[in-house]
Amino acid sequence: MINKNGLPYNALAGTKQLGILPRMANRHGLITGATGTGKTCTLQNLAETFSAMGVPVFATDIKGDLSGVSKAGGGNVHFEKSVANYNLADEGFAYKGFPVCFWDIFGEEGHPLRTTVSEMGPILLSRILDLNDTQSDVLNLVFRIADDQGLLLLDLKDLRKMLEEVGNRRAEYVTSYGNISVATVGAIQRGLLALEDQGGDRFFGEPAIDIFDFMQTQDGKGVISILASDRVIQSPKIYTSFLLYLLSELFEQLPEVGDLDKPKMVFFFDEAHLLFNDISKSLLERIEQVVRLIRSKGVGVYFCTQNPLDIPETVLGQLGNRVQHALRAYTPRDQKAVSTAAETFRQNPAFDTKTVITELEVGEALVSFLDEKGAPGMVERARILPPEGQAGAITAEERKQIMRQSLVSGHYEEIEDRESAFEILSGRIAEAQRQKEEEQQRKEELRVQKEEQKQQREEERQRKAEEREKLAAERQRKREKESTILGSLEKMAVQKAKREAVNTVFKLGRNLLGSLLKR
Repeated sequence: MINKNGLPYNALAGTKQLGILPRMANRHGLITGATGTGKTCTLQNLAETFSAMGVPVFATDIKGDLSGVSKAGGGNVHFEKSVANYNLADEGFAYKGFPVCFWDIFGEEGHPLRTTVSEMGPILLSRILDLNDTQSDVLNLVFRIADDQGLLLLDLKDLRKMLEEVGNRRAEYVTSYGNISVATVGAIQRGLLALEDQGGDRFFGEPAIDIFDFMQTQDGKGVISILASDRVIQSPKIYTSFLLYLLSELFEQLPEVGDLDKPKMVFFFDEAHLLFNDISKSLLERIEQVVRLIRSKGVGVYFCTQNPLDIPETVLGQLGNRVQHALRAYTPRDQKAVSTAAETFRQNPAFDTKTVITELEVGEALVSFLDEKGAPGMVERARILPPEGQAGAITAEERKQIMRQSLVSGHYEEIEDRESAFEILSGRIAEAQRQKEEEQQRKEELRVQKEEQKQQREEERQRKAEEREKLAAERQRKREKESTILGSLEKMAVQKAKREAVNTVFKLGRNLLGSLLKR
């Protein structure tokens, strides 16, 4: 809340008012504590305070409770008691709602929140797909080849088609890009299918989110952008990678502004321990860089988690504003967490920090905010102020009504599918297939033509052979006929000769006999 003097007011240590100084809000912060100790109320309290300053806020909503910030609170017995006991109304406390904009990767509980595959990049995508180093290197090569060929990777079907293209033509890329294993390409493809099964394909596509839509104000108050995370949190790497992408986009696109009178935006990262689970060294270095440098862009980052041990020391050291709710010291690890949390505070001689951490009641916390010089303030045992908005979720109909009245209503709902790698490569494949089919058709036509010519030649050969056989038969018949006639003539001639010879003999005989008789 903002007190009657116009100053941030988040907690009470006795009669002392504690609040984050606007000029120091971009120095980041940490909210920690066991489940059920009041972290969500603290997050809502801080989000409302920043909104009242005119600072836009982005926050994840794991349980759906944060949606109540859009509606005036009241009716909670414990909060009413605190308001009365500490005379908060006299200090400016009033139940009221704050401007909100609901977002949802799945487009159900808020406006769709998307990005493109190219904007996500191979490093974060490798984390989402849980790829090993070799597979990550190949994925990076695929992105490089797509860039070199001017192919846009907008959604998962673009990336799948690009992987298919690289896998089929890997021999052509060896010289320029190095070896690309078919097995590795197949492993990445299987990872993409698993991602689709988890619904991860829903946040790849266009229109991609414009981060400046998170930086709106309404009636002088910063709009609180709330990401519905109850479903996406079931896939931790998708959840954390997408939030890290948003942080990276803020870092890349916002100009350097140095230390402002108040932040340009504040980013709350709930369940932050998921971000650092099994994280690679290169990605951790990227997070450290973003957290270290994004303050110069006017952005404050606040991590919310159960245990301060969840945050690497290199990141923890950059979180100047601290709110520590109760921790339980049941196990050696819990005891270590309590000691670590106690050691990170500037000690207060009035109490033992380590002991108090385990004694804090619900709604109580150890608080240390940066002072005007940027130095950590002495830790105070304080009671966090109740939120001015409703503590708990609003109804589904109330959410829909707010979405209909949103400044971005209708802008992200319709999916765009412009020409990209999938369409271009599919066109190339279709053209190659068409040319292949035409070539096959030409070969088939040529084969049929040759077959027909061969058949014609065979028929011509058979015709000529038949003609030759016919002619030979005709000649044979003629020879036989001629032979028969000649034989008959010879026989007739012989018979005639025989007859003539007999007749001659008879004549000679008669003549000789007649002569003898005459004698």
